[in-house]
Amino acid sequence: MVPSMIKKTPSRLAQLLFRDHETTVLQVTPTLLSRFGHRLLKQEVLSPGSSLRVLALGGEACPSPAVLRSWRHEDNKTHIYNIYGITEVSCWACCCRVPQSLLQARDPPSSAASSVPLGTPLMDTLVEVRDEHGCVVTEGEGQVFIGGEDRVCLLDEEQAVVPGTMRASGDWVNVKDAQLYYLGRRDRLIKRHGKRVNLDGVQQLIVSLPQVEACAVGLSGGSRLLAFVVASTSGDQTAASPLTSVQQCEGKSPSGLGQYQDHLPSLVKHHHQEEETGGADGDLRRLIVDRLSLLLPSYSVPDTLVLIPALSLTRHGKVDMEALMRIYHRQRHRAESSQGDVSQLKQTLQSLWQEALGFAEAVTIDEESNFLLSGGDSLKALHLCEDILSVVGVPAPQLLEVILDGTFSDILRCVARATLMLPLENSTSSLPEAKKRQTDAPPVVLVKRQRTQSESRVAERPQQERRAVKVIRRAGDVMEINVRNEETSKNLQTEKWGAAALGLSLSWSSDTGRCVDASPVLLVHERTDHRSDSTQITVFIGSHSHRIQALDLDTGSLVWERVLGDRIEASAAMSHCGTLVVIGCYDGSVYFLCAASGKTRWTFETGDAVKSCPAVDPHTGLVMVGSHDGHVYALNPKLQQCVWKRHCGGGAVFSSPWLQPTLRQLYVASLGGHLLCLHPDSGEVLWSVRRDVPFFSSPNASSGGVAIGSVDGNICCFSNTGKLVWQFPTKGPVFSSPCVTPDQRRLLCGSHDGHLYCLNCADGSLVWTFRTSGKVYSSPCVFDGAAVGRTGDLVGLASTDGTVWILDGLNGQTLASHTLPGELFSSPVVYEQSLVIGCRNDSVYCLKLSVQEEAEKD
Repeated sequence: MVPSMIKKTPSRLAQLLFRDHETTVLQVTPTLLSRFGHRLLKQEVLSPGSSLRVLALGGEACPSPAVLRSWRHEDNKTHIYNIYGITEVSCWACCCRVPQSLLQARDPPSSAASSVPLGTPLMDTLVEVRDEHGCVVTEGEGQVFIGGEDRVCLLDEEQAVVPGTMRASGDWVNVKDAQLYYLGRRDRLIKRHGKRVNLDGVQQLIVSLPQVEACAVGLSGGSRLLAFVVASTSGDQTAASPLTSVQQCEGKSPSGLGQYQDHLPSLVKHHHQEEETGGADGDLRRLIVDRLSLLLPSYSVPDTLVLIPALSLTRHGKVDMEALMRIYHRQRHRAESSQGDVSQLKQTLQSLWQEALGFAEAVTIDEESNFLLSGGDSLKALHLCEDILSVVGVPAPQLLEVILDGTFSDILRCVARATLMLPLENSTSSLPEAKKRQTDAPPVVLVKRQRTQSESRVAERPQQERRAVKVIRRAGDVMEINVRNEETSKNLQTEKWGAAALGLSLSWSSDTGRCVDASPVLLVHERTDHRSDSTQITVFIGSHSHRIQALDLDTGSLVWERVLGDRIEASAAMSHCGTLVVIGCYDGSVYFLCAASGKTRWTFETGDAVKSCPAVDPHTGLVMVGSHDGHVYALNPKLQQCVWKRHCGGGAVFSSPWLQPTLRQLYVASLGGHLLCLHPDSGEVLWSVRRDVPFFSSPNASSGGVAIGSVDGNICCFSNTGKLVWQFPTKGPVFSSPCVTPDQRRLLCGSHDGHLYCLNCADGSLVWTFRTSGKVYSSPCVFDGAAVGRTGDLVGLASTDGTVWILDGLNGQTLASHTLPGELFSSPVVYEQSLVIGCRNDSVYCLKLSVQEEAEKD
């Protein structure tokens, strides 16, 4: 339920859970909880005023009371539980509430209270401890068996199980005073140099050291003992002392720790001496190893201590030992090869940065460049983070946050620390391999198909029927298709309400499965025959779940849904005949789908992902679309062929081409900073300009020229011959695409500085500005206010914080607003009283515009 980007950023996760939503119950593995770090744990998760009522720790050994005390503020009131169980009996079987007195102890606990027991069995659950001969153990060590008359699960090929069957857990415990104390997995009790070693016991002891935040101990090659250690970032050195550690292990662990009880006075003395002298970061390994040599017998001291920024986790939140072993072998190979090569690391990060943003190799990355301000967003940041981690092969939980908030040099320092300044493998071979394109069209699945009565009427339409088709897209773009010779459509009758107050409320929503960055396109069918008039409006929109949905605008019901070959970020377009939906996909293909059924009519493959919304020539029917392979393609859907393609001078074509049909000019922008004017019939370059920053904004043309937003914060206007007419500076990057009012006199465009600017098309002078509550990434939509009783134009606008705004087009005054539960990168599209927009919480929303009842009539 929490986005991956948030899960991988501890500070943002803490804010989401405890400040934004005031979470009251949290079940988590200890390792995953430790990822918050001491500061966040004390100040947010287990703070004095924490909303958390219950913290349930399970799936791994419960931390000692000393560690739990180091995680929580002394005035925290959260109830902490140790829960234990196994999958074979449908998970949880025992539960123990950690006493507040134990969590609030000021002095080192006694040996009896140095660990948390597994607790009492749950209802209808039987727990036994048996020795290696199968005899029940009431005092001493043994393996846990769990069962009960009603705790039965079928495993593997089992067809039936005798009621009361007891399942072996594989967990070794110590029974003392009728309480079960966890020792470790049975397969973690090993023989080494002829002696028994409890790997979990060694691990728990290392974690108890004040210099250690987290630890995992494993065996490599059957004999080499490895300790993966996350160094503590807390200044609190009182979390646990060697004295506490030895008391915790003495008498309970089969690793032979108890024999060192005689040396406790010297251990305590050594502990205090090192607290006074401290130790440099470079000596951290030696410091930890020296302490372990005093606390453990020689055969239990790790051979190698590997410092890592964070423990690798499985998808269940447990320690991923296999991933840690891969890190060790990778680091060992690099250490044997050479010393750390920061310049090679820098080159690799620059390549990944350029790849994530679609930059050409020639584009330089400044040391102080910020990823978001260079054209990235949270999704691209997540992809860059995953690419970096896959290349360097070590975990770095802070990396995503550094990418979002820091500079390129900050990222370099973060990764260098994570890799311990060890050299990377050959950067060319270690870069993520480009995704291979399928030679055959990917399998496309038709799901949840619902044939509607209106669709049936499409196939059975009588010849004498007249129809008008209208396509409405982002930025208020409207295209009329096959308009009747005589006007028979229903005229909208509206009451004039003067300065009527508007309302904006939820009409319906549709779950797409993953976040929706694409903007909707609306297809309006107005039909007239000898019997009646009817209007059918269909919404088409794609999602990161690979789906494209066709939805009824009035009800939100699903007309059809298709699953394409990969993620869909591009907005759709309609063919000039109004029968085909055209949409690009991350698999590099442009899909031509039947508007009525969703069936594929044609698929054209480009050389890379397609995130560009196609432009359609109303005269020739050509569909022109950009690709991340750096080309723009002109496709003929009728002949199912590519008429021409043009390379755009460097950089991917992310934005959408814009066609000026009367001048016969096609405007295309690239991430390489090129703005080109092409002839739509041939692809011939009529003129081009280049800026030093990429274009994410799509161009839009008016009678006075072509306007486009730039990452350097400027809104620029060029003449029809490519001369810069004017530019208007904002205080943030401009990703929003300009929208031109119907009278061609004003231009609206948003900025990352949180403002929407209304400019004069002739000279770029400011007419008005509106401050939103977030950044403005998407394009505004200008529409006629007559449908809601207002004269003049209205403006639909979305800010990234999830707010949708309705403004007066004349002066920018707020008329209505509505907040959705997710980020908004999709552009709103309005038809009469309905506003449709995609949201990053996985849904498409339709909001209804209405006149407030208390408004006074003329």
